[in-house]
Amino acid sequence: MPNNNSLSTMLTQANIAVSDAALIRLTTFTNLLHEWNQTHNLTGAKTREAIYENIVDSLYPLTFIDRPTSLLDVGTGAGFPGLMLAAVWLDIPTVLSEPLGKRAAFLKYAVMEMGLTQVTVERKRVEHLKHAPFGLITSRAVTDTQLLLSLTRQVSNPMTQYLFYKGSRVEKEVAVLTKRPNYAIVQWNKRNFLWIK
Repeated sequence: MPNNNSLSTMLTQANIAVSDAALIRLTTFTNLLHEWNQTHNLTGAKTREAIYENIVDSLYPLTFIDRPTSLLDVGTGAGFPGLMLAAVWLDIPTVLSEPLGKRAAFLKYAVMEMGLTQVTVERKRVEHLKHAPFGLITSRAVTDTQLLLSLTRQVSNPMTQYLFYKGSRVEKEVAVLTKRPNYAIVQWNKRNFLWIK
């Protein structure tokens, strides 16, 4: 059982505040992913330190974004960022959309082990999801911004905000949007967070 000092330190250095209980849930997740990754190859983050880095990347928006009324994460994969946000936002109904079987199975197991009763895992592509409009829709490294907005049209409304975890192409993606939204780009490390309000 690793201690969580290094994760705690990394979160503090990034000015991310989480409760002790949330830190325990994130440590539980780290242990699970590290174990599952040995045989299932869920993510490229093979070491605990690499998993910590992905957790911090997932949670950095806590430093600037408003708390949503509900959360949809598109293409959650091994849990980034949706499951990490859910580990902190216990009172926010959350749906993790992940079509790949082994990843969805891991997410369901992790949700149970972390005690996240507000989280539902949907093993389907987001365009097949039927749900009331979400307060916040997140996605990391799934597809370009225009397509993400199109794919999530049926689960959004004018009040829905978006948070997309992007790389260096974010400016180009925003430039070609058919409707220019109200947005901000927050840069941290090599990450560009596209926050569409």
